[in-house]
Amino acid sequence: MISAARRRAHASARSRLTTDTTDEGVPGVRNMILAMDGVTTDDGLVLRTVADELDDNGNAQKVSTLVRFSELGLLEELLHTVASPPMAYLLFVIGCCLLIFELFTAGVGVAGFVGAVCAILGCYGLAALPTRPAAIVMLVLAMIAFAIDVQVGVPRLWTGIGITLFVLASWFLYEPLPGTELRPGWITLVAAIGGVMLTFIVGMPSMVRTRFATPTIGREWMIGGTGIAVNSIDPDGIAQVGEAKWRARTNRATPIAAGVELRVVAIDGVTLQVEPIEGAARDYRDRRPKES
Repeated sequence: MISAARRRAHASARSRLTTDTTDEGVPGVRNMILAMDGVTTDDGLVLRTVADELDDNGNAQKVSTLVRFSELGLLEELLHTVASPPMAYLLFVIGCCLLIFELFTAGVGVAGFVGAVCAILGCYGLAALPTRPAAIVMLVLAMIAFAIDVQVGVPRLWTGIGITLFVLASWFLYEPLPGTELRPGWITLVAAIGGVMLTFIVGMPSMVRTRFATPTIGREWMIGGTGIAVNSIDPDGIAQVGEAKWRARTNRATPIAAGVELRVVAIDGVTLQVEPIEGAARDYRDRRPKES
């Protein structure tokens, strides 16, 4: 009985779909053009969108103006895409991360250029959307908090503060519109929050430690070389050997004044053991007996 009712419903639906219907009374482009005929604009211009023409039988008929649809240009289409809530949010976050990365690298590279472009596009998108100013401020503060710990190369309290601010700002970034929720989807939020946490907890600190770490091998050539005391070495100070400056330590009995030439006698970790060129103290414990 139920299956019979379903068959009758399907048959009725098919008949409605195959019924020849007209578009009379249905709004369309042609109806709009016909309605615009004779309308006076604010500038006093009277629109003429309909013309009378004769058909092949000699009967008069109304012909509407030809309508052409034009697509958005490349720039307009790009700005239209950027103004979507997920794209504006992701571009702003990616741009800030790349700019922070560029701050801790030598020179200006591709990351800085790409980061600046992403940040500008993200700012445009956020300005075109109903965003909460407090949430944008929280995003900026989160990036500053991340940068503080990136500088020391170890995730600490500031990284936790940055993650908290970033999560709150991401959730409350957009103001809801009547009947519309502009908040980015769960996939976008998880990807952005997870990517930022991975970047500032693992990626950035490792990069900074590698970038600014002093190599611990391949410096034996410095032993026996000469340099200049940058400041007073008594017993610790700074020495310049070649083009680089190093921590230096000397014997307490032979302090080295600033600007005095010195010689590297050993390397202890990242500290150079140095002595003055003239008047170096002797270690009599290593003295050999005189030959007979």
